[in-house]
Amino acid sequence: MPVAMAGGGRVLDCRSFWKAGAYEAPAAPSHEFQDALETGDFDRARVHPKFLHTNATSHKWAFGAIAELLDNAVDEINNGATFIKVDKSINLKDNSPMLVFQDDGGGMDPEAVRRCMSLGFSTKKSKTTIGQYGNGFKTSTMRLGADAIVFTRAIRGSDVTLSIGLLSYTFLRRTMKDDIVVPMLDFKIQDGDIVPLVYGSQGDWDSSLKIILDWSPFSSKEELLQQFQDVGSHGTKVVVYNLWLNDDGLLELDFEDDDEDILLRDQGSASGGVTKGQKEIVQQHISHRLRFSLRAYTSILYLKKFDNFRIILRGKPVEQICIIDELKFKKVVTYKPQVSHDSRVVSVKVDVGFAKEAPILGIFGMNVYHKNRLIMPFWKVLQEGSSRGRSVVGVLEANFIEPAHDKQDFERTPLFIRLETKLRQIIVDFWKEKCHLIGYQPTDPHLRSQYKATLKDSGGPAQVHHKASTARRTAGLSSNLLPETYDDIAAVGLANNGSHLQSCGQAEENNMESEGLDEDLVEFGSGVLDPNFVEKLSEENIALFTRREELRQQDTQLKRKIGDLEHELEETKRKCGQLAAELKVRKNQQNLPYM
Repeated sequence: MPVAMAGGGRVLDCRSFWKAGAYEAPAAPSHEFQDALETGDFDRARVHPKFLHTNATSHKWAFGAIAELLDNAVDEINNGATFIKVDKSINLKDNSPMLVFQDDGGGMDPEAVRRCMSLGFSTKKSKTTIGQYGNGFKTSTMRLGADAIVFTRAIRGSDVTLSIGLLSYTFLRRTMKDDIVVPMLDFKIQDGDIVPLVYGSQGDWDSSLKIILDWSPFSSKEELLQQFQDVGSHGTKVVVYNLWLNDDGLLELDFEDDDEDILLRDQGSASGGVTKGQKEIVQQHISHRLRFSLRAYTSILYLKKFDNFRIILRGKPVEQICIIDELKFKKVVTYKPQVSHDSRVVSVKVDVGFAKEAPILGIFGMNVYHKNRLIMPFWKVLQEGSSRGRSVVGVLEANFIEPAHDKQDFERTPLFIRLETKLRQIIVDFWKEKCHLIGYQPTDPHLRSQYKATLKDSGGPAQVHHKASTARRTAGLSSNLLPETYDDIAAVGLANNGSHLQSCGQAEENNMESEGLDEDLVEFGSGVLDPNFVEKLSEENIALFTRREELRQQDTQLKRKIGDLEHELEETKRKCGQLAAELKVRKNQQNLPYM
């Protein structure tokens, strides 16, 4: 159902993000607050409102904007942050949904919050922090909605401050400003009470309060201060409202289809499966779900798992997934890029292996991180239609190159081009060395002749011996990835002498250190995928997928039934209360003396 527009002129005429910047910007007329704010330079950031929207277009993908705000909270781990909450809230003025981010980091003092809400400023230049351009807050909030309000509480020595800032594209457009006005309110704790902290004049402070109450979801100073109860002793709360709509008039972010997730509309079309069953499996794989499921995307957003920090999405913690742990026949390749501007020798570890779903599904690509943050998920350095590299997945942390401003790509420098070429070579070499382990004919001539001799001596095509554990057959899905339907294949057995096939010199050439290939023994017959083997794995995957869907439906039905029962219980309690009150009144009437 399309979202209804709020009244009172507090929304834009156009609520589609990609069209909201198309307007003529007239010179600003005189306004009742203009003179007061002109004298309060400390309470404002000066840049044209149209640039505020143009600046946000650097985020092509809404989840990329959300990731920017998550990065800010992750950087606060150094200041004691233990969580970031992402959830939906309701604007009580017009009953529209809002997107809320809340962390328990160190918060921002009045000076810091003004730096946050100005453009192009950053103090985060360390080797560990993710943010570096000082532009992420503005681009991310304005990409998600037309307006954002920030509540932050900080402790600096003996001073405790509370600050509120409003970044409202709606306000600037509706009042025809020709530069950005960012109303700010500051408070301090004095003798246990919250009192205004005035930097300019009281008139400036009062004018900022009026603008915030007129153009934010909150109607009184008391409602504003109430938001700090959620923040606690220190931390930051960001509320994004007037969320953008798509061309059909629906919210770009979908809060309704999954009450434990935030979904992105129009991003869920699946590809890569041959049969209907395979397409259904592809739809459940992390490489597909991350396009439209925020829970799936954030589960792989950070390379290293946090020790004492949680991303809590709609009340449920996100379970982090390490892609490396989800690979089989893993190898480690050491890459030493030529970083010309730095005399240091840079060494990069590239983990590469087959996806657990191989050979059934052709999921492949390199996952490239920068300073622990995922920049390019499942990057296809080989052509989509190539059989080489099928099911090969890699992971690396490339801190020697700089990401683009939206942190969804890297700057196209010569260093990046050389990295792309090297990763392509790594995938091809790995495929040549290991493709027979998932049922493909060996590509190495020496290996292929040895393979054919083995088949001839064995008297015909060998059979696949599979020892899938009962636990794996029944355990269902793990995290957001598909279950293993068979144990990792350890080696290809040679019937005549029991030796294992190995490629000649590949490990040494690429400085690879192979991990143990000593699990189940598998023999392949023809060098191409055994149809019976493929069919069996497909059936098992589909059966597990079907079972998962059944369990999901049962879980939804149980939740609905619990909700109905709770509602009935509340209704019964209410009726019991009414009956008790009526009974009390009747007893009192019976006990009244006759006049």
